[in-house]
Amino acid sequence: MGPIALFDKSFIQSLSIDESIWFDHFFYPIICPLFYVETLADLTKATNSKGRTAEDLVRIIADKTPVLSGGPCIHHQELCISNLMGHSVPLNGQIPRAGGRYVQTPDGKSGHVFDESPEAKAFTRWQNGDFLEVERKYAESWRKMLTTLDLSATATRMRELGINSQECKSVEAAYEIATQLVRSRTKPFEQMALLFAFLDIPSNLHHSILERWSIDQYRPLFDYAPYAAHVLVVELFFQIALGANLISSERASNRIDISYLCYLPFSMIFISSDKLHRKCARVFLRKNQEFIWGPDLKAELSRQNSEFSKLPAESLELGLMKFAPAPIGDASHLLIQLWDRHTPNWRSQEKKESIQLSPEAEKKIVEDMIQLAKSNSVAMPEDDNYEELDQMVIQRLVPKRKGSWWLLPKSLKVEDDS
Repeated sequence: MGPIALFDKSFIQSLSIDESIWFDHFFYPIICPLFYVETLADLTKATNSKGRTAEDLVRIIADKTPVLSGGPCIHHQELCISNLMGHSVPLNGQIPRAGGRYVQTPDGKSGHVFDESPEAKAFTRWQNGDFLEVERKYAESWRKMLTTLDLSATATRMRELGINSQECKSVEAAYEIATQLVRSRTKPFEQMALLFAFLDIPSNLHHSILERWSIDQYRPLFDYAPYAAHVLVVELFFQIALGANLISSERASNRIDISYLCYLPFSMIFISSDKLHRKCARVFLRKNQEFIWGPDLKAELSRQNSEFSKLPAESLELGLMKFAPAPIGDASHLLIQLWDRHTPNWRSQEKKESIQLSPEAEKKIVEDMIQLAKSNSVAMPEDDNYEELDQMVIQRLVPKRKGSWWLLPKSLKVEDDS
């Protein structure tokens, strides 16, 4: 497994099917909710100059979406609400996932099962051109939710906080202004009012959130709710940069694009082919994170595709996991550099001889996983914890073959060989 990677729609769109397979294989992708929203919103577009319908555009993106690893992240609005209500949100490169269930087998083994996500199921349908009416109905409203904001009310609240965008001359300055404000105790109600507005947090939750914060004497958000603070900084940064003409106000999708930065804490690298991301993401990165320009990685994935194509056919038929456990190249190649920086133990792991299991042992492991996945959900005991679970199962629907490559062994018997 490679680096945990946040990516945007512009990057996935730029890839060929084969390049997208290598991205899926050599990274652990975070599938951001905004990626789903942007993709689904394409259903509102008219037929383009190449004769492609809106359904064609969505199907093409769905074909390139990662299926081998990674997973969908919880929406940043939900994470903020949870954080403001006292729940911890990891900010060190872990993907917050939804939908897990605690199970126990008849023989007493415990585990956590993540069923195939609704989003993954939807993308599978979209690959076949199957769109539900409810998706068509809400496609336009979802885009509208991210592109409309009461700018007049926002500007008023910004002035109440003493923010003057005209004094800002760079994205670094915009970030510093936003960060200093959220780190302070200055006007907590105005800060929270902006966060409520930016995220469209339901009004019935406002009182509970403010009451809980008041009990902690309105401690600075960076200390009280670090993830919510990060999101507020992203939103304030965007408004400051917009007012200072550092970001164009003519491109309606800029607010959607900037919202990808809300998911940076869960990644090691951020990959995008969007100029706004290239300009702004760097000021939000931790020291152990980096931004990768999409065209650079696309070229590297194309090189990997070419190199692995030279292997004998009998090797390729074993499936990606067998013939491509690690990328091909030396220290001068981008993918090797990324693995060295973010998964530094991969070289020593590659040198270790893999443990050879007998067919019977492999069959037993698979049977145990299937039994766990089919087990009924039960309440997790108070004295239990995730570190003591016997197994964790993440269910995925993976095709045997995709593009030019066998993702799974050609000899593997499955119900549907398509």
